[in-house]
Amino acid sequence: MNNKKKGNVVRYNRWGYIFLIPFVVVFVAFQLVPLVSTIYNSFFEHYFKNGLTEVGPTFIGLENYKSLFTGGDIFKYFGNTMIMWILGFIPQILVSLLLAAWFSDPSLRLKGRPFFQSVIYLPNLIMASAFAMLFFALFSDSGPINSMLMNMGIFSEPYKFLSHTGSARALVAFMNFLMWFGNTTILLLAGMLGIDTSLYEAAEVDGATATQIFFRITLPILRPIMVFVMITSLIGGLQMFDVPQILTNGEGSPTRTTLTLIMFLNKHLYSKNYGMGGALSVMLFIITGILSIIVFKFNQASEK
Repeated sequence: MNNKKKGNVVRYNRWGYIFLIPFVVVFVAFQLVPLVSTIYNSFFEHYFKNGLTEVGPTFIGLENYKSLFTGGDIFKYFGNTMIMWILGFIPQILVSLLLAAWFSDPSLRLKGRPFFQSVIYLPNLIMASAFAMLFFALFSDSGPINSMLMNMGIFSEPYKFLSHTGSARALVAFMNFLMWFGNTTILLLAGMLGIDTSLYEAAEVDGATATQIFFRITLPILRPIMVFVMITSLIGGLQMFDVPQILTNGEGSPTRTTLTLIMFLNKHLYSKNYGMGGALSVMLFIITGILSIIVFKFNQASEK
């Protein structure tokens, strides 16, 4: 009898492994092999001089990594990336928490809640390139925003939004906020709807205010989702590319203050400098891993 059961378990396990085969094949072909290839290329001098003459591949060890840190560009572009991510993430998480709390509160009796949930999620479905082109047209020197501001008497001449560091970074951050706050709201709302209502009822019986309930019950229970949102948003922020690329025509203007790490990587790949591109990709992978671990550990420590 036991042998029969063992045979059934083995048979079921075999089907599990068979269903895993497509995932393993795709992972190895499109993720593992490129990752290993990128790390391998980072130790070589390999580029095209003037776009025509191939130089290398020649093994040079850690020289590509030294070149990245010698110029200091990587620190500047990392700073640009983090500033724009933080400017977009802070309002994103605050607005998402507020909306999720409203949508999940049965006492408010909001009408048309599913409709509004769908509407705030819609910007997430729009391509970032289309979003960037829209904002480029809106905030251009002759665009409708400048026309409105001049008609209101705020400015006497068009304000060059993309020629000032603050406004250019703010535009990139605002676009990222608009595209992602709906997705964050849905995630937080799902977490809030999963909280046992008896906890709220017990708190109300004890005389807790709505603010105390939110900070003492809702937020602590939402912590795992908050960690997930923060880490995924951080990874997405470090991979910020299409919005600033299109908005500034790939220049990161003004004076490269909106040039992100991925835009910097793209310049190396566009010039076919595979060695430096590989080194920068590896550094980006390491930075993402370190920051994700810091966020995870920080949230773990605050739980204790």
